Amino acid sequence: MSSDMTMADATASNVSGSTDLLQQYGCGPIHFTGTRDALYERHLMFDHVVDPTSVGPRERYEAVARSVRDVLSQRWLRTEQTYERENPKRVYYLSLEFLIGRSLANNVMNLLLDPVVARVADEKGIDWLALLEEEPDAGLGNGGLGRLAACFIDSMATMQIPAMGYGLRYEYGIFRQSLRDGWQQEQPDNWLRRPDPWEVARPQESVEITLGCSFEVRNGTFAAVPGRPSSLLGIPYDRPVIGYGGRTINTLRLWAAAAPHALDFQAFSAGDFVSALAERLSAESLTRVLYPDDSTSMGQGLRFVQEYFLVACSLADLVRRFRRTNAVGSPTDWRVLPDKVAVQLNDTHPSLTVSELMRILLDDAGLGWEEAWDLTRRTLAYTNHTLLPEALEKWPLPWFELLLPRHLEIILEINRRLLDEVRSRFPGDEGRIERVSLVEEGDPRKIRMANLAIVGSHSTNGVAAIHSDLLRTVTVKDLAELYPERFSNKTNGVTPRRWLRLANPALSRCITDAIGDGWITDLSQLAKLTPLADDGAFQDAVREAKRAMKHRFVAWLASTNGIAVDPDTIFDCQIKRIHEYKRQLLNGLRIVVLYNRMRQNPGLDMAPRTFFFAGKAAPAYRLAKVIIKFLNNLAATIDDDPAVRGRLRVVFLPEYGVSLAEKLIPASDVSNQISTAGYEASGTSNMKFMMNGALTIGTRDGATIEMAQAAGEENFFLFGLTADQVASSAGWYSPFWHHHNEPETRAALDLIFSDHFNRNEPGIFEPLRDALLTGGDRFMHLADLTAYLEADRRLLASYAAPEDWTRKVIMNIANSGRFSSDRTIAEYAAEIWDAKPCPVP
Repeated sequence: MSSDMTMADATASNVSGSTDLLQQYGCGPIHFTGTRDALYERHLMFDHVVDPTSVGPRERYEAVARSVRDVLSQRWLRTEQTYERENPKRVYYLSLEFLIGRSLANNVMNLLLDPVVARVADEKGIDWLALLEEEPDAGLGNGGLGRLAACFIDSMATMQIPAMGYGLRYEYGIFRQSLRDGWQQEQPDNWLRRPDPWEVARPQESVEITLGCSFEVRNGTFAAVPGRPSSLLGIPYDRPVIGYGGRTINTLRLWAAAAPHALDFQAFSAGDFVSALAERLSAESLTRVLYPDDSTSMGQGLRFVQEYFLVACSLADLVRRFRRTNAVGSPTDWRVLPDKVAVQLNDTHPSLTVSELMRILLDDAGLGWEEAWDLTRRTLAYTNHTLLPEALEKWPLPWFELLLPRHLEIILEINRRLLDEVRSRFPGDEGRIERVSLVEEGDPRKIRMANLAIVGSHSTNGVAAIHSDLLRTVTVKDLAELYPERFSNKTNGVTPRRWLRLANPALSRCITDAIGDGWITDLSQLAKLTPLADDGAFQDAVREAKRAMKHRFVAWLASTNGIAVDPDTIFDCQIKRIHEYKRQLLNGLRIVVLYNRMRQNPGLDMAPRTFFFAGKAAPAYRLAKVIIKFLNNLAATIDDDPAVRGRLRVVFLPEYGVSLAEKLIPASDVSNQISTAGYEASGTSNMKFMMNGALTIGTRDGATIEMAQAAGEENFFLFGLTADQVASSAGWYSPFWHHHNEPETRAALDLIFSDHFNRNEPGIFEPLRDALLTGGDRFMHLADLTAYLEADRRLLASYAAPEDWTRKVIMNIANSGRFSSDRTIAEYAAEIWDAKPCPVP
């Protein structure tokens, strides 16, 4: 990879043990010959045709990334060749999001090329950390749903499961977040502005899908033309998904939309230039942006078509592959489809897979209804990620009539048969019939996508024990009673490769020095740390690792954002999507109470703290934006108050994403997981904080319950109402009681509503008054505030006793093994997919 060192001698001199990386990655017809300048320098000069002495950091990043891709390419090909030859059961993971973050460092680590790259960077004088900053976070996801999908495909490759991820190739991410006067500002996230060195376009494998209408330009906007069918092309772009060790390299296939005909030549020749490009513009707009603003009908319609486009392209591709490997010299044996294909629907977004697979089996394969329905259900499985009724998608039936008329026929027939079954099993129960129906009556009538996914699959799972229980007993109770055998729990997990091995090198070294490196692929081995929880030397090593990561984060924050923070303060973090139920506002209230205490008692003995917030608010979510503004005004007010300066600090970090999380989580002391009990499906940031040695202050919600059970509640700071208490108090709860009877709650609210934090912008926080008081405090912030403050007191008491605190930290790390995505995927593979490893020789 450099003029001073070949791939061969770098590998030989840096990698010991039985694995011969040179042979492993030179497994195809093209061999690494040891020729100097064959990788990095070749790309540096020839990719951009520039003098290597004058290239910039972006070109250097691309050269390194393409060199790494060269190294892995033959292994990638061999993986697919092995699957074609062995014909194992394949897993297809359909997700509208894959929040993969940056790829270079992760790929180098999983390929075991760290020592090679470290030596090259040293000899070439490359600033490796600066080089990594040249890669944008891939704009393919927004929150936990997409990050979970990224962890899952990492685990599947590491565990040698033959799998492929399917998603959309968004040209723009959700948006780039900046702050102006404390308000969130949204700018386009054009992450593909420069070439992405990891993706490989496969236009020869494009698929064509059909919509029931076409589009034309009217008054400067696109208008649907009913009754005139049109086509879209799905062009696949493949990205390597490297299993740890580099032996298996699976594929993430992303679809980009294009028009079959890029230009209406007659219209263009007649001077109607805009209309001449209408087909192309309407097609390419489909995958232009992740999550269009769905506060408008146009935005919702685009989201609907995006979901169908993902489903139709992916099924066309996997069915084509199935037929190629299961119809050699004979007609396709569709009976083996469930034995060769497992399709996992990541939330309701791909629910149209049910009707699309039925369409293929009925219309293309010519099967009868009963056989097609049996094959569809045995092939598909569904993961639910939310208990919020408003998040369970429902699409207007007229949209199906316009765009997908055949799907509507199939869905209505599925519904007719479903309701007949319900009437037979529960005669006279009309309420149950209404609740399980795939069609929600109203104006307009709507199709319930979660119901469709449940009815049309053999498995429905939740993502944490409490979530799965509430899903069965509350959210879709009637369907769970109809098909109890289909419901299960698969608690989420995160990949320890990216979130510990890569993100936290200091702690990783500390762990490996103590127990070896087997934990990287078997996180349960962290349990070996339990006997070391009271070991003074190991406690010192853990504290030193945390100190190192805090200093690294502080240096990065100062250099990139110009923000100076004190690494000797407690780093108290809440980083996640901004939403009322996640209760960033509750955290803000806690800080206001602490601020009031310090103002009233300047000599108060309290450990200095820096509170970090990060997260994006959906562009149309006005209250979430007001919460961001409040947190920033709170930060500014505290900074300007000499009574608390140096003891209390609030920092809102813009543009939250994978790369920011990788830097902040290892540096954090405290993790806030404070959602209203019964609303968070699982959470995954909680797991990342846990394995990185941050202690949790949180409610009994999502996977935090299971984390506390694993490590012991004595090593957590839990508080607040349980899910049952939240549900049972909904009818009588009054936030005014807390305002009237809890002096610190009243003082905090009165301070906020006195415009203390917005003296130059009077009245801007009135929406908070409505949310917390006059609107009934739906998410029960005030009900949990006093308990939150009591948990905070316990937290500070533990922090003041370093040995006690560090013991808790070690017990959290030691018991985080269950929350590896490897464990989750093993459960999916064994209990849902019946998928086996297919080792690549």
